[in-house]
Amino acid sequence: MKFSLYLLFFFTVSLSFAQTHLYVHNDADAYVAKTESMAIIPFDVQVKLRPKQLKDFTSEQITEMERKEGLDVQRAMHSWFLKRKKRGSMNINVQSPSKTNALLKKAGVDLTELDAYLVSELATILGVDAIIKGSMETSKPMSDAANIAIGVLFGGFGASSQGIINMDIVNASDDELVVNYNKKVKGGLGTNADDMINTLMRKVTRRIPYTQ
Repeated sequence: MKFSLYLLFFFTVSLSFAQTHLYVHNDADAYVAKTESMAIIPFDVQVKLRPKQLKDFTSEQITEMERKEGLDVQRAMHSWFLKRKKRGSMNINVQSPSKTNALLKKAGVDLTELDAYLVSELATILGVDAIIKGSMETSKPMSDAANIAIGVLFGGFGASSQGIINMDIVNASDDELVVNYNKKVKGGLGTNADDMINTLMRKVTRRIPYTQ
């Protein structure tokens, strides 16, 4: 009886530290077969600082911090997919963030207002078959400059860091959601965007139809 209660307690605690939800379209294989290229657009990032940390930053500074974090996540996500491609577990070409952002800016698209556009509209500008987009919440910033600034002011973040990623892979021709991945992790997120993306994405590699 005690052993069963222990298992129940362990299972409950584990869920509080890592929760994963994955949706895959029933016709995902057909969509993947027609996908030769994809682009990753900047993520919508919210940095959930503690109240005593927030009081030392203006709303403009927080907005700029989150904008830069969104670009960091975009870059880290691109790096994550490139590693899968290098290992031979992915055949799809992933557009570089620098090219993606340059093409969007050239077309007059505000990178902070991407939700105002359909994926099909953005994909036409970028010349890709699918787009990776999403949001992230984190209890600490991932850029070195923000980490240093807050670390100096408050002596670090402690061990309670947590992050939530919500990622969509959307087909360009019909704006159909092919994959949705949502994962929450508490603790052990590392020190930068690459660490956080690797932690949040680690267990989903074999379950996303775009990777083998």
